[in-house]
Amino acid sequence: MKRVAYLCLLFTLAAVGCASMGAFSPLLPVERSAIYQTVPNDATASLNDIFFTTDDGIKLHGRFFDCPKPKAVILYCHGNAGTVESWSLAASELQQSQQCAVLVFDYRGYGKSEGTPSEAGLFRDARTARRWLAKRTGLQEKDIVLLGRSLGGGVAVELAAKDGARGLILQNTFSSLPDVAAYHVPWLLPHWMMTQRFDSIEKIQHYRGPLLQCHGDKDRLIPIKLARNLFDEAPGEKHFITIPGGDHNDPPNDAYQKALREFLASLSAGNGSTSE
Repeated sequence: MKRVAYLCLLFTLAAVGCASMGAFSPLLPVERSAIYQTVPNDATASLNDIFFTTDDGIKLHGRFFDCPKPKAVILYCHGNAGTVESWSLAASELQQSQQCAVLVFDYRGYGKSEGTPSEAGLFRDARTARRWLAKRTGLQEKDIVLLGRSLGGGVAVELAAKDGARGLILQNTFSSLPDVAAYHVPWLLPHWMMTQRFDSIEKIQHYRGPLLQCHGDKDRLIPIKLARNLFDEAPGEKHFITIPGGDHNDPPNDAYQKALREFLASLSAGNGSTSE
């Protein structure tokens, strides 16, 4: 809960600056620092390391966990904290437990990736990562499964809604960032103040493919109600897994792992999906 109080303080400062000076506010970086928890480069060298460059010239770092005859090829969009180094364990476990090929990558400003994070920048980074993954595996971009956790859910929904996806997997994510802020600090009018929006609840209405979503019912950072609101707006085939007693950073349970296995199997048997 200390982290929530810290975020509220930073957002308060950013909100005041945004209200008074808009896009020219010197406090806009404060808002971004509350959202994007970048850390210095902590990655050790790995044979799985890959690098690729966005169309605006930002060099990004990722790790690719290959798999012979994969059941699915997954782009893993991680949360707002940590780097490839810390998220590699989850990606590797996903590869082994589900027999999938997985690419996890760092957004601009994270770990070994260059640049400064922003909403538009993260979307561009994910599209570049997906393009690399499609070329590496010989698939079309729309045939890649998108997995987004927390902040990464906002990234994955953007790609699925705009460009299509074989399937969409969301873990502990939100309807929009202003909705999350309104839950913690409603008096700051975040729906008016915030510049970083990640408006997934509007975007997901344009994704008609299969969706698997999970969320802990004790999540103190992103309440499950916001996840349910997002889920309700998804028009396609969908399945929601509640993690009993799960907080924001708790791992998914056995029920989710079983549902994930069945979900990926259904994608292999089906025809995939795109956006509208």
